[in-house]
Amino acid sequence: MDKKYFEEYYYLERNHWWFKARMKFIKLHLEEIINQFPSKDNLSILNVGAGTGYTTEVLSNYGNVTSVEYDSDCCKLAKDKVGLVYENESITNLPYKEESFDIVTAFDVIEHVEDHKKAVSELIRVTKKGGLIYTTVPAYMFLWSNHDVVNQHVRRYTMSNFLYLLKEHDLAITLLYKTYFNFFLFPPIALFRLISKLLPAGSFRKGAGSDFTLYESGFTDKVLYFIMSLESFFIRNKISLPFGVSILTSFKKIK
Repeated sequence: MDKKYFEEYYYLERNHWWFKARMKFIKLHLEEIINQFPSKDNLSILNVGAGTGYTTEVLSNYGNVTSVEYDSDCCKLAKDKVGLVYENESITNLPYKEESFDIVTAFDVIEHVEDHKKAVSELIRVTKKGGLIYTTVPAYMFLWSNHDVVNQHVRRYTMSNFLYLLKEHDLAITLLYKTYFNFFLFPPIALFRLISKLLPAGSFRKGAGSDFTLYESGFTDKVLYFIMSLESFFIRNKISLPFGVSILTSFKKIK
């Protein structure tokens, strides 16, 4: 991916309604699950696939964050823009000892990896016993579109096949919470994605996010953020939504 892509992604992560709503959900559930730790002081957090740094900036409010990013250009941008120093490494070969971190996160990362079984194994390996693994991934292959191609996704998931990916680790982890999200906007997004498959490839924006519009916050942005944010009630109360554009899961490592 080129520098322009990451410049656009930097803007999107901090301004676009979808990213803002997703981060609201991430924070709500994180604040719930970290209550299990006897002390919330000095929690060690590994943020895998840290992107342009927004997730690391937010996670830094909850502990000491180590960030990993596979793309060297993205590492450079994060350092230049926000002064973050990343480990330029792969999720399939994390350079840490077993049981190194209290919390390990991978927000919209696993779908980029061919060997997703190895990626999940590495997330679990570096998590301390009693620690947490926290992920988000995109949902449903029938929603596959130019958006996925531009963002270099390998796949999208259903809840069942994502959980099956973790089945071989059943004795090491226990599920804390699972839900789809972006539930209320699922019908128009699904319709848009399906219609988009009938249109010529040149009909779509080629930059970061692809079908995320790069506009300044306005009325439409606020309305879409409001609608997606209505799901906060369900996530705060750990109620699972039956479908959505994305999936959120959290696990505890028990051995």
